[in-house]
Amino acid sequence: MTEYLAVDGGTIAYEVAGSGPLIVLAHGMGDSRAAYGAVIPPLVAAGYRVAAIDLRGCGESSVGWPAWSRTAIAGDLLAVIRHLGGPAVLVGHSISGGAATIAAAQEPSLIDAVVELAPFTRKQSIRLGDLRVKRFRQGMLRLLGAGVFGSVPLWRSYFDLAHPGVKPAGWAERLGRVDSLLREPGRMKAMQGMGRSAPTDAGAQLAGVRCPVLVVMGTLDPDWADPHAEGSAIVEALPAGLGRLEMIEGAGHYPHDQFPDQVVSLMLSFLRSDVARA
Repeated sequence: MTEYLAVDGGTIAYEVAGSGPLIVLAHGMGDSRAAYGAVIPPLVAAGYRVAAIDLRGCGESSVGWPAWSRTAIAGDLLAVIRHLGGPAVLVGHSISGGAATIAAAQEPSLIDAVVELAPFTRKQSIRLGDLRVKRFRQGMLRLLGAGVFGSVPLWRSYFDLAHPGVKPAGWAERLGRVDSLLREPGRMKAMQGMGRSAPTDAGAQLAGVRCPVLVVMGTLDPDWADPHAEGSAIVEALPAGLGRLEMIEGAGHYPHDQFPDQVVSLMLSFLRSDVARA
């Protein structure tokens, strides 16, 4: 059942399942909380209360927000956590990985741990050699086209590329849901706004994080020529000993969508070990 929280600038939609310690799930741009459909049931079965959020401008949340930065998104996530009675483990995908970093640095009492899935959490740069990697070149062109022209077909093409090989159960319905949402008034504008926001605000907060962080990257993620190097750079920018990187073989930019069982297994192991020790 969808619930709504009024925050400064609009309304955030979310749903809650289960009982126990709180885990909050935040998706990437151009998507909705449906991205976590296969992750929620096993987390609930493991004894957690799980809240899945639609980011500002996405899913069932309102449109017409004044800002699309990771800092703005972090404020929404913290508001939901306060409303639900945190602290929480905060899981963020792509742009929300950066937002989770900011939230953890700004309000350490509300965040027990962070899980970043294929996160954009630091300043990006492209080297000439990166363009020799076919999947990166294709992904970048489709992303740029979708952002510049507001093209739903180009975003669908990127979305398909970013799920290489293994497709999630109900893939046609999943793709159709993404397509239909982006055709609603204001949704593509939200995606374009997020795409134009630089992750430098998140990178500036990495050194200020005080909780354990798990970074999960797919080996075939088209958003980076070398996903392992990107994940390692995030871990290295965190205070020593707080970060851990895990790679999922064959995953693209949506490891939680393609390989939910592996992602949940990594999360539960992280919560039992790193977070328990902290």
